[in-house]
Amino acid sequence: MNESVAVAVPRKGRPLEAILDRLASATDAEALADEVSSTLRYEKAITKGEIEPERNVYERLTAYSDPDAPDGPEYTLYRDDRPGFPRRIVFDSARVDVGGLQLRLIGREEPFRALRTHEFALGFDSADLVLEEAVTLHERGIDSIAEVNERIDPRDTDVRVVTGLGDTVYHTLLAAPDAVPAGESLDRSFVADYEGELCISPRYERLVAAVLGTEAIEDVEFVFANGGQEEERAIADAGVGVYLTVTGSTARDHGLLLGEQLFPSETVLLRNVAERTPAVDRVERLFSGLDLETELRV
Repeated sequence: MNESVAVAVPRKGRPLEAILDRLASATDAEALADEVSSTLRYEKAITKGEIEPERNVYERLTAYSDPDAPDGPEYTLYRDDRPGFPRRIVFDSARVDVGGLQLRLIGREEPFRALRTHEFALGFDSADLVLEEAVTLHERGIDSIAEVNERIDPRDTDVRVVTGLGDTVYHTLLAAPDAVPAGESLDRSFVADYEGELCISPRYERLVAAVLGTEAIEDVEFVFANGGQEEERAIADAGVGVYLTVTGSTARDHGLLLGEQLFPSETVLLRNVAERTPAVDRVERLFSGLDLETELRV
């Protein structure tokens, strides 16, 4: 029987597509990657009300799963947070043969936490979640994925970051023009001297504290958008904030200045260093890639 390695992956969204793209570039799994990505994009469009499906969710789920293709992708139902909590089709699992090694992709709502409990040796999750849950806070902030492992307490978890996948958006410093004195740069040094409200996304207090450093936020009061208020509008009202940006066009539409890109928000390959085997090492190398610009030390 072939050796088997299970890898925990998100069930949907941009992170899963980044993982499938990396897998397709390293193996002959292009058809699998295309099938899963296109299926979930279609389901997302249904979720957003952009498409009115001809079949109900159970009929679609049955159509997506082929009992005669045991290695093909499987899907499952997930209750999302829309009014009424309707069911949504998300990724469940798939198998890929990699030169005699059976790679099993297993969907999880929280892959990082599954690695922390030693359910998996390898997995993928958001770098944001690692900052929120595993890094220790320090007076000095961090600005790169490469620094994350230095802030993980080995007594707290055996999980470490291997590398990022490059599907990057940035936690960016934003401000209303009248909040930045003439001649000053909108960067970390600005925050260190700043006193007042800093608008951030809910539950990101610890992430922002890790990124900026506890010393820089001593005189800062975290505030959040109210109800259905747009984050950019809330930042404009507060004067200064931190929010995820790709091009920054929406922030500019609200009259905001774009400052320093503080930290990359991307999907990262994680490993539980206590669950090491030759087969796990092989899968790690497969996803890391020999041509990767940066592979982190753990």
